[in-house]
Amino acid sequence: MKPYLAIPIVFAALVATASPAAAAANKEHLQMMAEIRMLQEQNAQLQQLLGALQDTLKTVGTKIDDQTAASRKAMADQALAINNIGDTVRMLREKTDDTNVRISTVGTEIESLRQAMTTQPPQNISVPTGTDPGTAPPAGVTPTAPPPVAPTGGVPPSPQRMFQASYDDYMAARYDLAIQGFEVFIQAYPRLPQAADAQFNIGMSYYNQNNKWAEARDAFQKVINDYPQAQGTVLPDAYYKLGQTFERLLQVENARRAYETVIQKFPGSFPATQARNALDRLKGR
Repeated sequence: MKPYLAIPIVFAALVATASPAAAAANKEHLQMMAEIRMLQEQNAQLQQLLGALQDTLKTVGTKIDDQTAASRKAMADQALAINNIGDTVRMLREKTDDTNVRISTVGTEIESLRQAMTTQPPQNISVPTGTDPGTAPPAGVTPTAPPPVAPTGGVPPSPQRMFQASYDDYMAARYDLAIQGFEVFIQAYPRLPQAADAQFNIGMSYYNQNNKWAEARDAFQKVINDYPQAQGTVLPDAYYKLGQTFERLLQVENARRAYETVIQKFPGSFPATQARNALDRLKGR
């Protein structure tokens, strides 16, 4: 055979031998491309789902934030309403206590006036000499009125006036006079609700002199011991001022106990708030 005829035959044989392998590779390539397209489509769908899910989460988060803000506002409004109700109740209680004090004071004043009127001796009426009180004066003689006779007993001052006079001395920094006046008030009217206030003001009179801490301590302690059922803020004020007096006396542990007692017995009072601040101040001591 001629050489130039053998070359086409060999090439044809090679082509015939290689075409099945090339066809198989091409088929695998097409299949892989199809699978890649499917994966890309699935990835696009997943991206869409993730975007929708993120939008949903944002919407849900916004709603939760709105609900949380609304709940906080409702709780704040409720707390404010409760505080307002508490303030109103406190004001009504204070007005009721003040009314009771006024009623008790008026009753005591009436009783003291009644006692003064019953114990006061009758006034003596002088009769002119030589004239019979049962007969008329002679003609032409004008009867003269007897001179006034001063009452021997006198009407005692009312509790309100006694207390107010001593309180005026206290406000004017006449502390020694205020102490004497309040002590007289307590001796005269020991059962009046104002007796506890008078005793507290005695302690404040000593306290404000800045050099009678022991006397102030004893006076505040007497408020606590003698008037455990006192109305108003006199008891928490007495405990708090007792703590301050102990601080002036450098008795820090006693001061702490007094402040802790205010917080325990009168947690919602203003002296309790002051006591908490005082305890914070004493932490380093």
